[in-house]
Amino acid sequence: MVLHRGEDVRGVHGGVHGGRSARHHGRLAVNPFLHGEADPVGGMAAEPPRHRLPDGPMAPQAAYQVVHDELMLDGNSRLNLATFVTTWMEPQAAVLMSECRDKNMIDKDEYPRTAELERRCVTILADLWHAPDPAAAVGCSTTGSSEACMLAGLALKRRWAARNDHRYRAGGARPNLVMGANVQVCWDKFCNFWEVEPRQVPLAGERYHLDPGAAAALCDENTIGVVAVMGSTFDGSYEPVGGVCAALDELQHRTGLDIPVHVDGASGAMVAPFLDPELVWDFRLPRVASINTSGHKYGLVYPGVGWALWRDRAALPEELVFRVNYLGGDMPTFALNFSRPGAQVAAQYYTFLRLGRDGYRAVQQNARDVACRLSGMIEETGDFRLLTRGDELPVFAFTTADGIDAYDVFDVSRRLRERGWLVPAYTFPPDREDLSVLRVVCRNGFSHDLADLFMDDLHALLPELRRQPRPLGRPETVATAFHH
Repeated sequence: MVLHRGEDVRGVHGGVHGGRSARHHGRLAVNPFLHGEADPVGGMAAEPPRHRLPDGPMAPQAAYQVVHDELMLDGNSRLNLATFVTTWMEPQAAVLMSECRDKNMIDKDEYPRTAELERRCVTILADLWHAPDPAAAVGCSTTGSSEACMLAGLALKRRWAARNDHRYRAGGARPNLVMGANVQVCWDKFCNFWEVEPRQVPLAGERYHLDPGAAAALCDENTIGVVAVMGSTFDGSYEPVGGVCAALDELQHRTGLDIPVHVDGASGAMVAPFLDPELVWDFRLPRVASINTSGHKYGLVYPGVGWALWRDRAALPEELVFRVNYLGGDMPTFALNFSRPGAQVAAQYYTFLRLGRDGYRAVQQNARDVACRLSGMIEETGDFRLLTRGDELPVFAFTTADGIDAYDVFDVSRRLRERGWLVPAYTFPPDREDLSVLRVVCRNGFSHDLADLFMDDLHALLPELRRQPRPLGRPETVATAFHH
């Protein structure tokens, strides 16, 4: 049982309450205006309980208003500069998603056109990422990049196990996965869930992501793959995928070890193809076995959709594809989830159709322009030092400048929150935990005008922060907002 502040067990169940004024007997207060609406089932409770089912029903308008009013205390998603996730779509997309909200993506025989839109999205991404044969692309939609990374990692492990079957089954080999210490937490989860040893390349000095030579040095006969990130969560920088592949090519030449690469393109795989087409990071590199992205990040779709693609069928072991017939037909499926919404897949296809290459290029370029301009204005204050400028992902990180000792990044984050801006402050991974930064994510919908308003608020706060006698200190719990 989870007890909420101001409540004891009796309060949770509607009895005597430990904090009467704070929680009103642990029950919800309903506006008297809503009491007059007769409920056809036989009336409604004036004060329904919070933490157990009410005894009877509530009028729909009353239930809506209670939930609506509580959600007003959430932050404004458009002012959330912590999240990578899309917070604005066109009204037509919202209508389309509403029309598809009851469709289950897994029911491909019942909803064949939704399944067809998913297949088209896979083919579009395969073409965008230069798969050898986009028409025969192997891939699927997921609930996000975290699930997509789990699937890609599992495919790497199974391919390694097939090559090392005798040693693996005899217990003489433990698989490992090589990655930078800056990877998103989903990779730590993968290694934990599927019993893979994580081998992380530490950060060093001003290098905030994976070093190709250091990655290759950690590989051995038990390495299932190397993860390279197109757009680090910590600072928005691209990892050198081409350099990693070259280092692994040289390793294979010396030792015979053939180590595949997975590209975690949660954000960058939907930015680089449009803004950095000359950068070779995708299936043009023969060593890249799989790529994932988040449709709900720079794919420009509301939360709930990711994508996992493999360069060909050989990269995805057939044993991981399940076929079920209890929904009708013979349905192949490869996902951690079974039932999941089809609305986001429809919205992804809508966005591909709506924008095309030129539209995506314009949207992402605008986001990058906003990021670069805003980072420049922050640097011009003289109070901050930039780690990145937003010229790769439209994301940049910055810290306080040398000589600033009256306040720190946690003070800045706290004070900006008072103005409605959500800007995360956090420390870097091991070996650079001494570095605390702020990060700004510029997404579609965060305009130059909003950037100017942000700077107005920051300029208004700086004199007060400079007058502090010392930093107020890091809060007990630091939210990093590092989510796919």
